[in-house]
Amino acid sequence: MAQSAAVASIVEPALGETFALEDVTITPAGKRRVVRVTVDRPVDGVVGDTPVAPLTLDELAEGTRRVSAALDDSDVLGNQPYVLEVSSPGVSRPLTEPAHFRRNVGRLVEITAAEQPTITARILATDDGGVDLEVPATDKAPARPERREYTDIARGQVQVEFNRPDAI
Repeated sequence: MAQSAAVASIVEPALGETFALEDVTITPAGKRRVVRVTVDRPVDGVVGDTPVAPLTLDELAEGTRRVSAALDDSDVLGNQPYVLEVSSPGVSRPLTEPAHFRRNVGRLVEITAAEQPTITARILATDDGGVDLEVPATDKAPARPERREYTDIARGQVQVEFNRPDAI
């Protein structure tokens, strides 16, 4: 764990303002190690109702070059060989921070709250305090808006949609 934090302290400045460092994990793999660095597009605050575009493959390639150069210039990993993997978080990443919800405006999510029932809804907008949602219509009820405060959300998860409306 301490080595992951040391790698993060080397990598984060190299990524600059172009990328937000999400996670660094180091796992043994035989005589080597696998260094996994997860990056995403930075969001300015958590306010907004405009979808945030995911990173492109070219942007990920640039992030990989920056991370690789920073690790090559430091001795944080020592002499033991390693394999570097740089990626963006997929839909399997739980939504745990306000910025995660901001990056997923327009997406369908499942939200579990401590004192409220779990809902599946589309993120309409986010702000400093919470997220505005639209619960889709069912056979028995029309679509309705709903608000969830970040402090009330125990877990959020993006739902995969093959025919997503207004896809970016």
